[in-house]
Order: sequence, then C-alpha cells, then structure tokens
Amino acid sequence: MYPVMRMVKEMIKFRNASPLPVTGTHVSQHRCWPSDIDLWMELNNGRTLTLFDLGRIPLASRIGLVKVLREQKWSMTMAGASVRYRRRIRTFEKIEMRSRAACWDDRFVYLEQSMWKQNGECANHALYRAAVTDASGIVSPARVMEAMGQDTPSPDAPDWIKGWIAADADRPWPPMQE
Repeated sequence: MYPVMRMVKEMIKFRNASPLPVTGTHVSQHRCWPSDIDLWMELNNGRTLTLFDLGRIPLASRIGLVKVLREQKWSMTMAGASVRYRRRIRTFEKIEMRSRAACWDDRFVYLEQSMWKQNGECANHALYRAAVTDASGIVSPARVMEAMGQDTPSPDAPDWIKGWIAADADRPWPPMQE
C-alpha cells in the first residue's frame, strides 16, 4: 500500500520550508516502520523506491515545480532508475534522506537520492530519470525551467551518470521474449 499518510505528513511538514534552488538538496528524516519490512526484518527493496517519493515530491514543491505542474496541467513520471543497496535498514531504524536534481538534458531530469543511517553510513543510493509530460508527451526541461522562471543551466553530468545514460541507451527495448 502506498504511504499516503506519510506523504501528507511530509507535505505539511515542509509546506513553509524555504524554497530551494533547482539544484538544491532536500533533506528529510524518516523511520523504517513494520509496514516497510520484508521477511528478513529489514527495509524491503521495493519499498525503498516508494519511500524515495517522500523526498522527491517535497523537493519538487520546494523548487517550485509542483506549482508549475498544476498551472500547466503537466505531470511528472519516472522513466528509469538505478539503485545501489549497501547497508540494511532495520525495523524502527531512523534514516536521513537526501534528494536533489543532479542534471538534465533535452528530455529528462536526473534525480539523485540517498538514505543515510544514523552512524553516517550510506544505506542506498538511487539515480532516477524523470520526465515532465503533457498530453503530447515529454515536455523539455528547458520549457519546464522557463515556466518556473529559471534560467539555471544544467550542471555538467558526472561521468557515472553519463555512463548510465549511455548504457541505458544501448539496452534493447522492448526486451527479448523467450
């Protein structure tokens, strides 16, 4: 089940938070609840992806994107993800989530998110390819930035993001059926 009440809590909690620049980092605190765990009593890998919403949506609000999405009747969708899991998050453990736009190109925004344990260790790290869409398809990040009143150029994509973009472009689509 989607954590609707947790999302509502995050949106209320950050409704008056100071605006962030487009490339700013949204930091939030969370806890691994029993509804988040798997059979091994740790944060489920799929639930991790869902919990990252709790960072992305408030980030979008704080940079002014949610307002523009509503005004323009646009939507935001995820077009790809790569996640690296490195440390277990156990039931009731507190984590800090960090969310930011790393860079963008002519079609997509690349969002970086991570969860950090109280001892300072990074538990997991995700790279998302996000798109803003309208009835005609993908809205270019340049057009989105213009609607947001921003003229911020994309930061240079780090080599590891460039590598992921290139590798994903080589990936066959649709996948083979056996």
